[in-house]
Amino acid sequence: MTAAVDGSPVSAVAGWLRFLFRLSAVVPWLIICALLDQLFRLWSRATPWPRRCMAGINWLAGFRITAEGRRANARELILANHVSWIDIPALCGVTGTAFVAHDGLAAIPGLRWLCERNDTVFVARHDRSSVASQVEQVRKAIEDTGALTIFPEGTTSDGTGLLPFKSSLLSAIEPVPSDVAVQPVLLDYGPEAAKLAWIGDDRGAANFVRILSRSKPIEITLCFLPPLQGEELTNRKTMAAAAHRAIGLELARRQSLMISG
Repeated sequence: MTAAVDGSPVSAVAGWLRFLFRLSAVVPWLIICALLDQLFRLWSRATPWPRRCMAGINWLAGFRITAEGRRANARELILANHVSWIDIPALCGVTGTAFVAHDGLAAIPGLRWLCERNDTVFVARHDRSSVASQVEQVRKAIEDTGALTIFPEGTTSDGTGLLPFKSSLLSAIEPVPSDVAVQPVLLDYGPEAAKLAWIGDDRGAANFVRILSRSKPIEITLCFLPPLQGEELTNRKTMAAAAHRAIGLELARRQSLMISG
């Protein structure tokens, strides 16, 4: 992890101090939120603490979130591009959303418990026999939290473009319940997207250190685009194509403005 903090010896030391300071604030905050969440669940299934926890992490870690556009006035399925692990606290801190994740994460000690605090739905992509139970979990998560997020790219991109959207990841929500809105959301990291993206050979621990050691705040804009309508909702393939088109057009528009500005 020594390569995670770059620059001169002085700036490297400053970076490590920032990392340790932020980590020493984030860990106790996580523990406090987990305890309060557990107490809250003794008498209510609907708990505000996952959202409050992520909003606090955003502030402590130096993430500055701006929301643009209008959220759907209904329970919603969010289809978003995926750039970094930062996407999760950013989206959850603003919307309170739960997430769909591959079942491999459930095998990581401690991570499963944290994910379950936020009603994460673990999807076994290659187990067709579990589709029915996954559909039930997806709908329950939307019922409990009001929102559920899927990253249809299936992995992270560098933030400057979009990977193809995998319609198979939407199978658990097909057909979409009539009271659930499907809303595309662009996570825009601006000119520093490629520096912040978690891709390729970038190891998780090194990326985590690099992000938390930064001196500048990380500016993230959540662009809530119009919910899908009509024929766009016909099936998972039309939903994936329509969301990809909407997010791609908005990303290209914002990049063009950034270049011309």
